[in-house]
Amino acid sequence: MSKNTPIDLKKIETARPGPSDAAPSRELLVRVQVLLDRANFSPGEIDGRDGDNLQRALVAYRQSQQLDGNARMDDTTLQRLVDRDNLQILQRYTITPEDERGPFLPSVPKDFQKLAKLKHIGYTNPEEALSEKFHMSPALLHELNPNTDFSKAGTSITVTRPGTRGIGKVARIEVDKSANQLRAYDSTGRVIAAYPATVGSTERPAPSGKATIISVADDPAYTYDPRRETFGPRSAGVLKIAAGPNSPVGSTWIALSIETYGIHGAPDPELVGKTASHGCVRLTNWDAAALGKAVKNGTSVEFVGQTKPKAT
Repeated sequence: MSKNTPIDLKKIETARPGPSDAAPSRELLVRVQVLLDRANFSPGEIDGRDGDNLQRALVAYRQSQQLDGNARMDDTTLQRLVDRDNLQILQRYTITPEDERGPFLPSVPKDFQKLAKLKHIGYTNPEEALSEKFHMSPALLHELNPNTDFSKAGTSITVTRPGTRGIGKVARIEVDKSANQLRAYDSTGRVIAAYPATVGSTERPAPSGKATIISVADDPAYTYDPRRETFGPRSAGVLKIAAGPNSPVGSTWIALSIETYGIHGAPDPELVGKTASHGCVRLTNWDAAALGKAVKNGTSVEFVGQTKPKAT
């Protein structure tokens, strides 16, 4: 299947798997990604591509359904997803004045000292904000809406219909460093959510063993203290970085009982599960927000597996 195969919007709602040896269509990929997102087995950014995060979500979902642990996008998997959720995959959305309000940044600095000078670490444009709102990649947003001006309130666009249901009460969390995935369990031991995660790096691995959640903060500011960290500008001193979806910790911070470690959102959803972190657990902003609403202080978190080398 060509990476540039165009998407036929009319086929997304009814796309089905082809022969077992055939590559999935772009339409099926979007359909399955949205259904998995709504089932709380997140593929990360919905992009219509058959990547590692989608494969991991399929494995976790199939295991939760007592199927085999393969990443099969077959009729059985699709039917299980559809039986739970028969809502349409796409929807029309009218851009609001609030979507256009901003303020938007020309770009998001990578340098912590430059970040510390900003009053809010917001989005760079309306497309980025709209993409995150609907759990989509900006590329897919443009693909579904060619030649569209996203900077005009009142414009009607086609977007995905992502998950809005909560995940219920989480009894414990497992962070799998080998699979780059976080899994949430209920009190019966059933997996109720799985999210792609960036978990540490070879230079600063995520911890091993057990921890507990000690607090949850929405829209958190971030303090960089070189005395407590092993990365960043060592000579800059303590830096206070404002809140915002593009801050180093994204829109949610879930603090762990291990000092300086947490589970948090990320400014680059397309990189979650693919690049290294500074030891913490990065999720997409929307997955971190969903998890933050489902946990409480004292919820157990266990790190398992080994951190795989990833690009920084």
